[in-house]
Amino acid sequence: MREKFVRFMAGRCGIDQLNRFLSILSLVLMILAVVFNSTGLSRLVWLLALVLLILVYARMLSRNLYKRSAENNRYMKMRMSISGKFEMIKVRWTQRKDYKFFTCPACHTTLRVPRHKGKINIVCKKCGNSFTGRT
Repeated sequence: MREKFVRFMAGRCGIDQLNRFLSILSLVLMILAVVFNSTGLSRLVWLLALVLLILVYARMLSRNLYKRSAENNRYMKMRMSISGKFEMIKVRWTQRKDYKFFTCPACHTTLRVPRHKGKINIVCKKCGNSFTGRT
């Protein structure tokens, strides 16, 4: 039986990060539909969850690996851009006692300078713009 399944799945997309996200989202929507069963919105949420679940299986069984890979790469790029911003906020929060952060007025790059140095001249490494700031 296992060999038949392996042969069936050969050359198919399978489960990737986007499929995991869509299946978890579908499960959450199903739970919300059960919790808020008395409202008319419940049927719409059930329908959306069912459509997402069908999409997950369609992507998983697809043989068009190039398209599914491109979709997953777009999802991962979007996910990393969002999580990267939160990671940067976390890093800046942990370094707030030792460094002060400035934004270059010309190119809007974030610059980090040591605290407690008084009024200093800050030079942007990206564009070479110079401005003063109080640390």
